[in-house]
Amino acid sequence: MTPKYIWLAHFVGLFVTCILSQDCNFLKVHLSTVTWQNLKLLNEMSNSIPIECLREIQDFKLPKEIQPEKISVKYIFYEMYTQAFNIFSQNTSNSTWDKEKLVQLQNKLYEEIECLKQCFKKENKEKEDMKEVKADEKEHSGAGVLWQDQLKLRRYFSRIYNFLKDKKYSRCAWEIVRVEIRRCFHYFETFTHSS
Repeated sequence: MTPKYIWLAHFVGLFVTCILSQDCNFLKVHLSTVTWQNLKLLNEMSNSIPIECLREIQDFKLPKEIQPEKISVKYIFYEMYTQAFNIFSQNTSNSTWDKEKLVQLQNKLYEEIECLKQCFKKENKEKEDMKEVKADEKEHSGAGVLWQDQLKLRRYFSRIYNFLKDKKYSRCAWEIVRVEIRRCFHYFETFTHSS
């Protein structure tokens, strides 16, 4: 297959994945599957952190106090994917990663962001159609916690971004960030299994 057709096949696959995720009732299963695919890509981008980079490892303080509930899992994943996409769209020229895997990861993250947006739109339309006062009151009662969780996640990714900037997007910094984001994805993927 020529590279042109490989990209076409890749985008068709992403489109089908997006269509399958539109049923928000099965979104957790979809998020789990996609997150494992992203973890696989992160692993395939590079083998390991070079020994000379180990002294630069930093604790980015993954916000483990975030406990996504049924209502907020999709919002947490949206925030996580958006922030990860923004980071992996930065100056990656100093990384020694497999560029094809990096592009695949960027595409998967972007597609998931778009799919989640569609799910939010569908959910909002359903809410407007139903106009149930009790459901609205229940929904708004968790809004403050959700906002705080999103803010914690943004601060976490801000620390990662600042680390990259401070290290001038060095090869070691990128390797440390790749491993950290892999850790983040793995941590939040576990919440897709709860009911």
